[in-house]
Amino acid sequence: MSPRGDILLKGGRLLCPATGLDQTGDLLISRGRIAALGGKLAAEGALAIPCAGLTVAPGLIDLHVHLREPGHEYKETIVSGTAAAAAGGFTAVCSMPNTKPVNDCRAVTEMILERAAKEGSARVYPVGAITPGLLGQGLTEMAELAEAGCVAVTDDGRPVADARLLRRAMEYATGFGLPVICHSEEGSLSAGGVMHEGPTATRLGLAGIPAEAEVIAIERDLALAGLTGARVHIAHVSCAGSVRAIARAKQAGLRVSAETAPHYLTLCDQDVGEYDTHCKMNPPLRSAADREAVRRALAEGVLDAVATDHAPHSVLEKELEFDQAAFGVVGLETALGVMLELVAEGVLTLPQVVQLLSAAPAALLGLPGGRLAKGGPADVTVIATDSPWVVEPGKFRSLSANTPFAGRSLPGRAAVTICGGRITHRLDQEGS
Repeated sequence: MSPRGDILLKGGRLLCPATGLDQTGDLLISRGRIAALGGKLAAEGALAIPCAGLTVAPGLIDLHVHLREPGHEYKETIVSGTAAAAAGGFTAVCSMPNTKPVNDCRAVTEMILERAAKEGSARVYPVGAITPGLLGQGLTEMAELAEAGCVAVTDDGRPVADARLLRRAMEYATGFGLPVICHSEEGSLSAGGVMHEGPTATRLGLAGIPAEAEVIAIERDLALAGLTGARVHIAHVSCAGSVRAIARAKQAGLRVSAETAPHYLTLCDQDVGEYDTHCKMNPPLRSAADREAVRRALAEGVLDAVATDHAPHSVLEKELEFDQAAFGVVGLETALGVMLELVAEGVLTLPQVVQLLSAAPAALLGLPGGRLAKGGPADVTVIATDSPWVVEPGKFRSLSANTPFAGRSLPGRAAVTICGGRITHRLDQEGS
């Protein structure tokens, strides 16, 4: 991360869906804030970065990241994970609680925040656990978690199977202004499955996970959201039935939102190919029809945001037989490029992509940033929308390389990432 100093971004497309800004001009950063934007600016002594042909957008925010620290530092650390985030254009990430020990108390939350403040390349917003140890029994001290700095609660990685307990969690969390992020999965249907239930699983002889394992659980979680009035966010939506359920809940006026991930928008179960464990995640890659339904839902606003569900694993956990390999893929360094692929295909517009990756995540969890505004935090991502590159996992900043996009040519990427007025990534000085 570079020292903080005045930075002048010259001649870029200033694009901020949150404020309706879309014009060519300069943006000046001073003392960690946006000092001025629009038109031609001058600032003596400022570092000038030419941005002609580039898009200057609010810093990207990832709602769903597994940083693995504490406890699994061989997969990822706060330092490596936030470096990967910066390389991908992200200025902030929300860290899931399935660490070791689990982030279910003040001490773990404060450790994560302290480490991120000292050595991180992006802002880190911890998400606390719903149940102690993610064991699905009892509730954490959510007041303590909120006071320590958690921005939401979840048992992500595991569903809260007990509906009564989840109801109480929603009621309890509401009292402290904490959204509840639901990993919606009916375990009795998904148990033993390793990929989407369908013709490809049958051909490969692998146990399947039906889409209904997700849909049934989402229906339950949405019903509890209606019962409690809680602010509920559905994680990693992967199939058409889930989209329909979320649309109905929104039409009914429930306080619900939902995310999907880049891999559900661009891949399907057929991409598992011949047992490619880098295409194994939970929820699994669904059918091509599900992929199209999720794309439409994102374009139409039924789904609110895109999050990576960045889940690093070492080769020890991935280079195994498919049914033995760990679920999960990394995504911080490829997400923006994959989303720009959807722009090139006409599925989304560039303003929609910026909205889904910045303003929407900020609004959903009440986070700073997500907009370009005078006096606001200098969290900025400069995007090279027309700068093709090939995904080479060996060049990742992440400690792990379990990506389903290895070898894929993507149309663009982050050229510069600025977090709090400090340059955390600059492509033209990193040789990649």
